[in-house]
Amino acid sequence: MLLLMALYLSASLVAAALYGIDKAAARRDRRRIRESTLHLVALAGGWPGALLARRAFRHKTRKQPFGAILWGCVVVNVSLMAWLATAEATLGLRRLAGLE
Repeated sequence: MLLLMALYLSASLVAAALYGIDKAAARRDRRRIRESTLHLVALAGGWPGALLARRAFRHKTRKQPFGAILWGCVVVNVSLMAWLATAEATLGLRRLAGLE
């Protein structure tokens, strides 16, 4: 559980930093970070940082497809967490690892 929390915290910090860098690049008309990169970091556990940074920087708030995909990343992550929290999932993972 502690490892998972560290993953989410690290990925969230990376996501927030990327949003800040991309917002600064947008203001200066410089090279931008790909949307797919932002979504990949969100999908990898950085969605809390992505949501906070999106609001804090007011970045990509008008791009509806972007927002829908970001929320899709949230749903995937929360669903995976719920699945992992179930006793069946835990038992199945233990069997896969050869512990049962």
